[in-house]
Amino acid sequence: MSHDTPVLETPLSAAHAALGARMVPFAGYLMPVQYPTGILAEHQWVRDHAGLFDVSHMGQGALVGPDHATTAKALERLVPADALGLEPGRQRYTQLLNDEGGILDDLMYSREAGADGRILLVVNAACKADDWAHIAANLPAEVRLETFEDRALLALQGPEAEAVLEALGAEVGSMRFMDVAAHTIAGVPMLVSRSGYTGEDGFEISVAACDVVRLWDLLLQDERVKPIGLGARDSLRLEGGLCLYGHDIDTTTSPIEAGLSWSIQKRRRKEGGFPGAERIQRELAEGPSRMRVGLLVAGRQPAREGAEIATKDGTIVGRVTSGGFGPSVEGPVAMGYVPLIHAQPGTDLDLLVRGKALPARIVALPFVPARFRR
Repeated sequence: MSHDTPVLETPLSAAHAALGARMVPFAGYLMPVQYPTGILAEHQWVRDHAGLFDVSHMGQGALVGPDHATTAKALERLVPADALGLEPGRQRYTQLLNDEGGILDDLMYSREAGADGRILLVVNAACKADDWAHIAANLPAEVRLETFEDRALLALQGPEAEAVLEALGAEVGSMRFMDVAAHTIAGVPMLVSRSGYTGEDGFEISVAACDVVRLWDLLLQDERVKPIGLGARDSLRLEGGLCLYGHDIDTTTSPIEAGLSWSIQKRRRKEGGFPGAERIQRELAEGPSRMRVGLLVAGRQPAREGAEIATKDGTIVGRVTSGGFGPSVEGPVAMGYVPLIHAQPGTDLDLLVRGKALPARIVALPFVPARFRR
């Protein structure tokens, strides 16, 4: 981001400052990286209790058409997932692809019950202007894109998240992972999805920007809830083996290389009809040339993004895309891409950090098992 670009703020910026957050520029916004207790304590709090994240920098919008089939088909021209078969009250994860099958962004799409013809979208903050322009330019005349600049987004993550929301009168206990439903807390209407980016059970809550401070304060009144910054959000998602756009996935990676083939449903794999389908169908049939892998690093020194991955004889075979200390793993962890021949769990490699070779072993992702409510 250039010095001339103004840094935006979420509606909760003053609330973060009041809580003593250390604020940093992130994806064009001033965001809390940590609160006074620090990243390790915040990370563990989410694992044990309920952490509250401000993710209002994300882009929220909707495709709107005359009926679900028309809107879904418009989305399917842009992504490899099945939108047509999405049931009311359900959400899915997918990727916007370019013509080469590279990933322009990853996103969530959902179908709110009782809103036929509308598919809600949540895209990444850093990409949202480009995403909206790309989507709008590729829609048929009968489908339009609406963007919601007046919406905020919270994430309540951790094993006590459900109990916290239930105590406030939101009946979320019957929701399964990736369910979406409208709820009201203290007269504030909101759309709640049972999803998140931590590997823990939890919820994402879309609410009017004018109501978000009230909801934030209300949630923090519960002693089971503490505010959590971007630092712990990153360590949690890394332990969960979850991709960060612009790092683990980008226009040079396909969903198959990234280990995201589970997000492409059977009908779409067979029929194609989305950008880059030829490449993706080939990689599904024959295997990609490289794969995203998990790396458990020996010792205590983390390997950060950009560190080279080498075989034991010193041949460079890849690069770390995300890396850091895993508090729950109690050691350094990393993800990166290596050729298929080196991608098997149990393979021993080296990560080159400041001229030093750190021994690492490929392990199956995630590093910490997900605790989603299936």
